[in-house]
Amino acid sequence: MSATIRMEWHGPKVIDMTRDAGMRGLTKAGHHLLSEAVNQTPLRDGILRGSGAVSRPDRETVAVSFDTPYAVRQHEELGYNHPKGGKAKYLEDPLHDEDATMRALVAVEIWRALR
Repeated sequence: MSATIRMEWHGPKVIDMTRDAGMRGLTKAGHHLLSEAVNQTPLRDGILRGSGAVSRPDRETVAVSFDTPYAVRQHEELGYNHPKGGKAKYLEDPLHDEDATMRALVAVEIWRALR
């Protein structure tokens, strides 16, 4: 008695699906990070908070940034007073605090693609 098993390899297709799903998840993670960061961004007139953006500088990268001439200084200067709210490290702190959530957002997208 013999049995024949036929299998097809879809490795390249699975790799593409996984990469695409990972980027969808990473984009969702970027938007989540931006939302959390905006809540911690110093508030004076709203320009700095409004300058926050999620972008894809290339096929495999998602960037979260704030684009004002003073964004870096506000982020790094621990001695500044923020009477209307917000704080220094408004992007760095949420990046660390929301790490597990952002990883989960990526993982869920990949899991959905592979089901």
